[in-house]
Amino acid sequence: MQGFNMGRYVPPDQDGLVSGNALNKKHPLGARAAKLASQGVLTVRFEMPFAVWCGHCPKPTIIGQGVRFNAAKKRVGSYHSTPIWAFTMRHAACGGEVEVRTDPQHTAYVVAAGGRKRDTGADDESLVSGVDGGFRITTDAERALQRESAFGNLEKTIADREQLLEAGERLGELQDAAARLWDDPYAQNQRLRKAFRVGRHEREREAVRTENLQDRMSLGIELLPGTEADARHAALIDFGGADVDSDLPVEKALARPLFESAAAQPGDAGQGKKETGSKPAGNKRKLKSEIAAEKRRENLVSEIIGNTRATLDPFLDFGSKDTPKRSVVIPGLKKRRIAKDVLVPDESPPAVNKADRVIVPVTPPNITSTPLVSYCSDSD
Repeated sequence: MQGFNMGRYVPPDQDGLVSGNALNKKHPLGARAAKLASQGVLTVRFEMPFAVWCGHCPKPTIIGQGVRFNAAKKRVGSYHSTPIWAFTMRHAACGGEVEVRTDPQHTAYVVAAGGRKRDTGADDESLVSGVDGGFRITTDAERALQRESAFGNLEKTIADREQLLEAGERLGELQDAAARLWDDPYAQNQRLRKAFRVGRHEREREAVRTENLQDRMSLGIELLPGTEADARHAALIDFGGADVDSDLPVEKALARPLFESAAAQPGDAGQGKKETGSKPAGNKRKLKSEIAAEKRRENLVSEIIGNTRATLDPFLDFGSKDTPKRSVVIPGLKKRRIAKDVLVPDESPPAVNKADRVIVPVTPPNITSTPLVSYCSDSD
């Protein structure tokens, strides 16, 4: 069933003879084809394929790529059997008409009137891509003409010849430079090896030192060579002695080995030298700063050795003075508890002999609990 008032009504006597459009003298495309029969113009929706500078605007105005217009589509020619279409549209900013045509020969669009294509420098003709960034399609006749015509071959390869000349000049310059540098290969090789030989031994010694340091410190990372900044930074760092506490000398004395070598006791070695009275030749008096630095260094070394021994030696268990001594618990053996007398804070504990000690059995206290709620029966 046809819709109401849609212009498709066909009377029963004309049904099957003519269509609704022919009966009402209308085109299937509607108002867009109003000029199609008289002028061959069809109104279509056209999208700008690239940016175009408008030629009618008083100031330079660009029509962006992708802007859509209601364009008049008209056939203006043909390339072989392919029609050439022209799209005429009106610029809304100035009212001027811009015409864009198809180019089947180069498979592209061309601005025919009313503006010009924006040049971005990416659509120049190249020897590989052809014209306007696309491949040029040639017919059989054109290909045969190019094969037969020497002038056509010359025009086709003129750009190649210019590029070949430029490349030849560049290659000649590179060859001359290489010939000057490597005129005597033996001398060049000797000079290069001599430059590498200068720091080779130093690099080998540095590699050995780095490997030894990694083995001593158990480092699994790559160590970079030291710089002057590292040396200055290390020179500014100084380790001072720790504050002496009341318990520290005792722990240090216990941590020191019983039989210590002479190298570990710088004070004893100095006394021995004084006793002999022999004085090394050319010995100069040290400055106070040097003596203080040497003393701090010896204290640091002895402290590190003592701490290491105190940590690793299983027989050194100093504990703390505040920690009371506990008796050794033997599993499976029960002991009786000894009753302790209640002491007054101001009084001292009396002396008790072992024979006068009384053993009292410990009984658990009788704890009575008070109920939370009282009942009348409890008072009775």
